[in-house]
Amino acid sequence: MNKIQLLSILFFLLHNLLSAQNSDTLKSPLSEPRYHYFLKTILFYNEYLDTDKGSFNTTQVRFLWPIGNKAWNLRFDLPLVSTNTTSTNKTAIGDVGGGISFIPYLRNNNGIAVRTRVYSNTAADPNFGTGKWVVMPAMVYGRYFNRKKFLLLSTVEYQQSFAGNSDRSDISTALLENLLMHFFGKNWISGDVALRYNTVIEGFQNNAFVEFGRKITPSNLVYIHPSAGFGPERTYNWGLEAGVLILF
Repeated sequence: MNKIQLLSILFFLLHNLLSAQNSDTLKSPLSEPRYHYFLKTILFYNEYLDTDKGSFNTTQVRFLWPIGNKAWNLRFDLPLVSTNTTSTNKTAIGDVGGGISFIPYLRNNNGIAVRTRVYSNTAADPNFGTGKWVVMPAMVYGRYFNRKKFLLLSTVEYQQSFAGNSDRSDISTALLENLLMHFFGKNWISGDVALRYNTVIEGFQNNAFVEFGRKITPSNLVYIHPSAGFGPERTYNWGLEAGVLILF
């Protein structure tokens, strides 16, 4: 098979996949307002974490920007971190991140997205970041159940540092996360369990949360979710996050 034939087949397959996305966007699991890839979104949230060494509070703004035929999605994260520990009490910029996602498969009741995120070593204080540049490739699978009253999102991700301060620990973490959402009226409730294995410390740093959310206008959603870390190497004890999503 010559190169022209191979390129023609690949173009045909990609064209069919993207055509399927255009026809099923509004019904697909990846178009849910809380976890979607198709609308321009601004997310403001605040997360408080209690740890053995003190508390950390992150106020973050996230932009999601679909491009092209909306099979592609750009993401940008800007965190402002505050800490209250025995050694540091201050507020500063954390590790700024960005990413890109692509949807190779999409149907009415299921879909697959692949993404890559990169977080930079931009924290103004060593306590507010990893001290490393970190790349995070991932795959996300979404599927509806029970007449689209339930949505399952499963994520497999690997986090690896590739540059940064030599005196900071490397990052090498595998993640398996499963989220189940239930929709009723303008509301939703969800539960999430994330299993993280850190190969550097050879231990699990897991967490779980429940979330309660509501659509307050056609383009605005609010949510709150308490969470808890579990496992001998957990990174925090308990946390509370609240946020507002603006779709436009």
